[in-house]
Amino acid sequence: MKRPLVLVYATALLVGLSYGMHNPIVPVFAKEAIGASYFELGIIGLMNFLPYMFIPLVVGILLDRFNNGLLLSAGIAINTASIYLLSISQSVPEVAAFRAMTGLAHAFFWPPCERIIAHVETPERRVKSIARFMGFFVGGLMIGPLIGTFLLENLDVTYRILFQYATYTIAIAIIASLLLTKYGKTTQNATLSIGSVKQMAQFPLIIMILIFCSASFGTFLTIYPAFMNDRSISESGIELLFFIFGISRLVTLVFIGPLEKRIFYSLVATILSIAFGMLVAFYSFTFEGFTIAMLILGFGYTIYFPLTFELIMRKVQKKFSGGLIGAYEATFGIGWAVGPLFAGIVSHFLGTDAPYFAFFVIGIAITGIILANKRKLKVQWNPNL
Repeated sequence: MKRPLVLVYATALLVGLSYGMHNPIVPVFAKEAIGASYFELGIIGLMNFLPYMFIPLVVGILLDRFNNGLLLSAGIAINTASIYLLSISQSVPEVAAFRAMTGLAHAFFWPPCERIIAHVETPERRVKSIARFMGFFVGGLMIGPLIGTFLLENLDVTYRILFQYATYTIAIAIIASLLLTKYGKTTQNATLSIGSVKQMAQFPLIIMILIFCSASFGTFLTIYPAFMNDRSISESGIELLFFIFGISRLVTLVFIGPLEKRIFYSLVATILSIAFGMLVAFYSFTFEGFTIAMLILGFGYTIYFPLTFELIMRKVQKKFSGGLIGAYEATFGIGWAVGPLFAGIVSHFLGTDAPYFAFFVIGIAITGIILANKRKLKVQWNPNL
């Protein structure tokens, strides 16, 4: 295996471990320790992902001008600081501000890794390498909750101490990212323009899919744990459910090859799995019910990323891919930011379970739109899809 890929995978694993240890507990921490309402949880979620609406566009330009390894190292350093500051936060505005830092840092994590992989791999192996990168990240996300559960139950640590352990974990990833500076050099001289946004606008159906998936995923990450806690799922139970979610994602990645061969049908399956996973969550009141929801959602939240990434990468030259990657990631940011805000408002006025039924309805509607455009999309993407 190529050394830069090993380093990217190691970075992804460590970042995933840190995220898995603390992310599922952040909404519970904000609600229980800080006293945040569901509307305020929505605001925190909005602030977490708001930077991702814009910063990836800038990062995309930087990827074509500066060392990608250094950009990745900067992102991990900011992320390290944001998680530590979260551990000492005392109010909703502080939590929101430090989560915004996390969103900013994430914009310097995912795009540089994608760019390095796209640069060192051939188009034929790109999807598998991106999927493997996701696999290491998801593996960290899967193991992290188990570590968090152990710390909470056996060492009697507080939420704040758990966040500090997560800080130490992600800080180690800086070593791997700095080693990537040897492979992250670029000779392009990109300029800041809206060209990458125009390129992304050529894929309206992909944009619709990305925004729906990321909006529901943003809600899943920032509000869903608090919803489960309100339905009598303990903190350790929530961590265990995220471990189960990670298993579902890893198993899904094993089948990425066959799924890639039928991208159209795979994307339809993605949307339907998210829609029905949300419906199961809407009706769930037990650990077993939420387990079923996690297994279904794990499939949907795994395959939409590598497949949509491959579809847009087919349309751009490798050496000028930075800007389009930035626009692609910014599209994620729009959904991630809008989703928690939407869910927070709906929860406040219609009940804490209403957002999940709403995502089910929206998912069914989007599936209908895609199926109605089946012939056009299959010709546009690939006659063999």
